[in-house]
Amino acid sequence: MRLEIHCQDRLGIAQEILNILVSYQLDLRGIEVDAASSRMFVSFPSIHFEQFQELMAKMRRIPGVADVKTTAFMPSERHQNELTTLLKTLPDGIIGIDTKAQVSVINDAALEALGVERKAIEGELLPGLVKGFNFLRWLESDDVLAQTRRVEIQGKHFIADLLPVMVPDESGHEVLAGAVINLKSESRLGQHMLAFNKGNQESFQTLQAQSPQMRKVIREAKKMALLDGPLLITGETGTGKELLARACHAAGSRAGKPFLAVNCASMPDNVAESELFGYGPNAFAGSTVGKKGIFEQANGGIVFLDEVGEMSRELQTKLLRFLQDGSFRRVADENEVKVDVRVICTTQKDLPAMVQEGKFREDLYYRLNVFTLALPALRERKQDIVPLTEHFVARFAARLGRKAPKLSDSCVQFLQSYPWPGNVRQLENALYRAVTLLEGYQLDKEHLQLPSFTSDFGYLEQDFDGTLDEAVKRFEASLLRKLYPAYPSSRQLAKKLGLSHTAVANKLRDYGINRKTVKI
Repeated sequence: MRLEIHCQDRLGIAQEILNILVSYQLDLRGIEVDAASSRMFVSFPSIHFEQFQELMAKMRRIPGVADVKTTAFMPSERHQNELTTLLKTLPDGIIGIDTKAQVSVINDAALEALGVERKAIEGELLPGLVKGFNFLRWLESDDVLAQTRRVEIQGKHFIADLLPVMVPDESGHEVLAGAVINLKSESRLGQHMLAFNKGNQESFQTLQAQSPQMRKVIREAKKMALLDGPLLITGETGTGKELLARACHAAGSRAGKPFLAVNCASMPDNVAESELFGYGPNAFAGSTVGKKGIFEQANGGIVFLDEVGEMSRELQTKLLRFLQDGSFRRVADENEVKVDVRVICTTQKDLPAMVQEGKFREDLYYRLNVFTLALPALRERKQDIVPLTEHFVARFAARLGRKAPKLSDSCVQFLQSYPWPGNVRQLENALYRAVTLLEGYQLDKEHLQLPSFTSDFGYLEQDFDGTLDEAVKRFEASLLRKLYPAYPSSRQLAKKLGLSHTAVANKLRDYGINRKTVKI
């Protein structure tokens, strides 16, 4: 039981309060005084309600006592729990030692770095676990000064900030009481440096490649990065096509030159040509000075065309001519411009199918398809899911200034079984939300909040609209459209589906599926 007593700063008032506790034969567990706010806090064992009422009444009658009320905690308890919570959530290891270098305080991050249990380390000597610095000699020196040293723990290297803890004695002189060691992992410091080092951030080292599929892609990409021919990167949305393109740029001979990215899907046709190739003087009303386009600005470097399958036919023609000899003309300008630029394109579309449908130039496709990298979907490279998860979780936790949470077994199983239609981008976004909102220190399956998804039906909607009959018809029409090119007659399709010729013919007619509406 704890009481908060508002009282005057009067000589002997504390003794009068304690005498009341003694009269009830109560052991005093703690007493604290906050002189700034004229408050006193006392802690003692619980007593019966009737006795408690008598005790409170007696305290209120003490001269100088303004109010007495219960409180949930003592100020020191709140302060201690604040420090404990802070130490627990810090991503860096914190170790407190006394003047004999014995461990007095240690947080979870330091325990993980030392590879020991808390009960096995508290009270033990630190020098036996940390190599590279003599803690006892430092603590016994005449002038203990703060310093930073490189130390080794369990074969891993850390940067250690050594901070002496000084306590003033009765005369006001500071006396050494111990020290605090702040351990910073060199690998984590390296990750922070990568955030400011664009070249390293975009190198192949940032790509998780535990699976055989990704290892093959990385091996081929490293070779293609050294070449100058056009590079086409294919893959589903969110697989990391631009990240791979930037890694190729950082590893190639054009690393110090510009890397300019253009999203072909977001550029309207009426401005795309001038943005890519620039325009001459007087090209538009009110313009008297020409402008360099993306290809001129990237001279010597790389132009990255994202979703090249969305490019208009007119722009495809001009891009084809540029790829042939590196020359082009600005809009409304007769002068030829020649530049040295490597083109890297990405697409999630089926370009060969678009060529057959007349939506993409065949000659441009073969010109772009000199070197090709096909990024596998995340569901096809399950060995990379957990390493990617650990990488993202550690990065987001460091950004939030907290220790990276652990993954539960159920969470790992769910991550590996989920089909990830949005691939790595979906995984990254789901983990960012989960880590940001997480209140504990373990990431469970429930924290991911991912929608139900199947490869056959896609996302399973929470708020279904329509009737069962309408849903069945939508699925039936979709299935028939997919099968019709391979079985382009009602008899063939009927045999495949195990239905009568008449039933299939009626369904094809109802859904408008025929040789004119479906490309065969």
